[in-house]
Amino acid sequence: MASEEQLPRRNFLNWALGGGIIAFAALVAYPVVRFLIPPKVKEVSVSNVIAGKASELSPNQGKIFRFGNKPAILIRTPDGEFHAFIAICTHLDCTVQYREDMKLIWCACHNGRYDLNGINIAGPPPRPLTPLTVNKVGDEIHVSLQAI
Repeated sequence: MASEEQLPRRNFLNWALGGGIIAFAALVAYPVVRFLIPPKVKEVSVSNVIAGKASELSPNQGKIFRFGNKPAILIRTPDGEFHAFIAICTHLDCTVQYREDMKLIWCACHNGRYDLNGINIAGPPPRPLTPLTVNKVGDEIHVSLQAI
């Protein structure tokens, strides 16, 4: 009789131990799987932003601003014209900046250079910068995607 009572008790302990191991494995695996498979997030679509005020930029100055989820650059040329581009280098996606001393757009990663029209003129960048349309409304500078 003693052996008949221990068999169900042993089965219960096996099931409890096995269930605990499975629960622990799931507890460890769930955060790892959630990390490896990130949630789907929609990209912010922006068609028009206010980049700043015309009075903020004197001739031969540049400014980085956000255009949706990307950096963009607004430049006031020495002639006083405004130009805007997505500020991501076409070589390795570094953020470009305006160099007042050279009067050009410069990428610090690999010394890539663009003229004031966004055309690649030196260094490794294979393509021009993505241009944006600039409209001056009063003192505000509105920047939008160019129609293709």
